[in-house]
Amino acid sequence: MSKAAVYTGIGKPLEIRDCEVDAPRVGEVKLRMAASGVCHSDLSVMRGIQTADAPMVLGHEGAGVVQELGPGVTEVAVGDHVVISWVPQCGTCYTCRRGQPELCEIGDPVAAAGGLLDGTTRITSGGEKIRQMAFAGTFAEVAVVPVMGIVKVPKDLDLKVGALIGCGVLTGVGAAVNTAEILKGDSVVILGCGGVGLNIIQGARLAGAERIIAVDTNPRKLELATFFGATDLVNATQGDAVSQVIALTEGRGADVAFEAIGLESTVELAINMTRRGGQAILAGLPKLDAMLNIPVSLGIVRKERTIKGSWYGTADVRRDIPRFVEYYKSGQLKLDELVSRTISIDEVNDALETMETSDFARSVIVY
Repeated sequence: MSKAAVYTGIGKPLEIRDCEVDAPRVGEVKLRMAASGVCHSDLSVMRGIQTADAPMVLGHEGAGVVQELGPGVTEVAVGDHVVISWVPQCGTCYTCRRGQPELCEIGDPVAAAGGLLDGTTRITSGGEKIRQMAFAGTFAEVAVVPVMGIVKVPKDLDLKVGALIGCGVLTGVGAAVNTAEILKGDSVVILGCGGVGLNIIQGARLAGAERIIAVDTNPRKLELATFFGATDLVNATQGDAVSQVIALTEGRGADVAFEAIGLESTVELAINMTRRGGQAILAGLPKLDAMLNIPVSLGIVRKERTIKGSWYGTADVRRDIPRFVEYYKSGQLKLDELVSRTISIDEVNDALETMETSDFARSVIVY
């Protein structure tokens, strides 16, 4: 029996339930979860911004210990410590072979079903089938996940940190070091200094950006941005943010602008903060029906701007998770500092309710 936090419908708090978890099938592993980050995407599901069928165990940013192997699994052994990748990457499909494993074709067709790669789930509660978010369902003490959706990490890595690598760090740092083309000495602006935005700041620093401008409306988050590497701060409540960024970049605009909030309005701000010939990288996840109204001739073509989406930090998880672990161990990535507080699974609703009003970088469930 496993305790899990279950989504039962839009606007409802998660229900803490006892669940039964079946044995893993071919190509799957069962994990005893060690930690799970509480991410804004989980809140988006609860609000109906991202679609999901209830009932479902939420959570997708996690790390744990291998407890049981399904048939045919040889990549890991019982007792291994692993980080979950909620974008399974097969390594052999068309996009994986073309160096775009974040767009792997294996998981995408069944992702919306809320099950595993065969479309089914391994979780029941009171005889009712329970789905799991993003092939993960990390708001649970035990989870069954695809083996292609985990990456082995050293046993001396704190799995609270490992959990964060699996989503916020890959998404944020990856957007800067993988998706964008940041040159040494570039100016970079980041809109939104939550968990993903703070990691974009770190990634921009790693990539060699000279001026790193953080934009937010929360003074405390701007303080955190300085700690993680921002050189300049713009409080968007104090004057026109675009004008302030342009003034900080010799009247040109930033070489690279990142949007890490997922709103139509802030996407447009990011584009307008980008210089002629610059890049606007969209790392936030908007509503499914979000649209943009951009002057194509004057706003894009004549200014030769590049607007590019960043899905999961353009991450190759088998390359990037070990790489980011090494950055952390060498002191190049601040990850302990991203953990604002640790909580029990029973406190997950409070963490979700206060996410947008608190100054926390990340709440982490520790099992």
